[in-house]
Amino acid sequence: MTQEELIKIVKQLNHVDLQGEAKDELTAKVLQMAADSVTLETLKALVAPNRSSGEPVPSGEVAKTLGRKSRSGFTLSKKEIKRMPEKYRRIFACEDRIIPYRFHKGVYEAHYRRDGFKVFACAKDFKEMREKFTAKLLEQMNGERPLPMPSKGKEAAPGHSDARFADYLREWLEIKRKTCKESTVKEYERLSSVNLLPVFGDKAITDISRQELQSYLFRFIDEGKHRTAEKLHQVLCCIFDLACEDLHTLSPMKKIVLPYYEPKKGSALTKEEEKTLVEWCIEHKDNEASSALLVLLYFGLRRSELKTISIENEMLTCTTSKTKMGRSEVKRSIPFTPVFRRVLPYVDFEKARNTNVNTIYTTFKRLFPHRHTHELRYNFITRAKEAGCNIEAVMLWAGHSFDKDVKSSAVDRGYTDYSKEYLVQEAQKIDYIL
Repeated sequence: MTQEELIKIVKQLNHVDLQGEAKDELTAKVLQMAADSVTLETLKALVAPNRSSGEPVPSGEVAKTLGRKSRSGFTLSKKEIKRMPEKYRRIFACEDRIIPYRFHKGVYEAHYRRDGFKVFACAKDFKEMREKFTAKLLEQMNGERPLPMPSKGKEAAPGHSDARFADYLREWLEIKRKTCKESTVKEYERLSSVNLLPVFGDKAITDISRQELQSYLFRFIDEGKHRTAEKLHQVLCCIFDLACEDLHTLSPMKKIVLPYYEPKKGSALTKEEEKTLVEWCIEHKDNEASSALLVLLYFGLRRSELKTISIENEMLTCTTSKTKMGRSEVKRSIPFTPVFRRVLPYVDFEKARNTNVNTIYTTFKRLFPHRHTHELRYNFITRAKEAGCNIEAVMLWAGHSFDKDVKSSAVDRGYTDYSKEYLVQEAQKIDYIL
């Protein structure tokens, strides 16, 4: 209320037909109402968000208290509303929908959950946040994935809405070829060509829904292929993270779930099984896989490490295959043990080095259908511990950096450098009769 308006009202009170206290009481009430009233501009200043930098109230912003935390909101401009489908224009124009937002920890955040929409956008700049919000809202209205509106003076980014799943899969694989070992990349390529490309390859990345992905992974669960489902889940998460970063949207993999699965843990062979394997290898000395199986059994190697073995002074040296790309190769040496020397005449190290890993696998499976060749590694480590070898020495032979049975700290182990003579001495404890 302006001063002129107040003076006019007071003058009119002088002509009111009241006397004494009644007239004084009426005048006091009017003056109190005038004191309590504020202009619309004052009200906006009181409820506007805190702007320590002194930036002006953005165009289209509405000063309005929303909920207990007094969050402000803004309305959409006529130009933005005009871009909407006809059925949504009335909601945001005639009903004057307000988009709530807040300024939190240096970031503007707008979150609209109403009328069947769930849209969230944030940015350090209010205008950028608003553009992101508008783009995401239109995306849900039109069933499209438009990019955020470009700022003045900047060109719009090229569209990605028509990009196929196969395009992003190839891009992701190319990144992995530069950052992962060849064996890891080959496994990714196998999963892609056998499982992913036949189902999703030709589809637009934006047309693949969460429900479709969830059903796809559940098919492997129903077939009992839990490990395959976990691998595919990992790959799909990476691909959609890459795509959604370009598309400025949420990944459909965010809500994908898989049931808990505890993988079957391997175990050492029984003495009877070990005896059966050794006798078979001796009887079939000329078999392509015999020498390799005996080396795996009595040195605890991984199959992929066989191609790196060398022999010198009754010591087998190999390169650890579980080394990440870019890190130095880790070589380890395992002394000949008394139990291995008994089968040494039947071992051809050159043949073991060149044996195809698939041949080793199939040969072992014929002998023990419910076993895996990696359990030969379990066997070596178990027999070494049973013989009373220093557990840290066993870790060195196996190429392990951690063992739950080792109580000393990682620092203690890192500063311990056992002599060759000591390790050979410990290996002599592995002497048992089958």
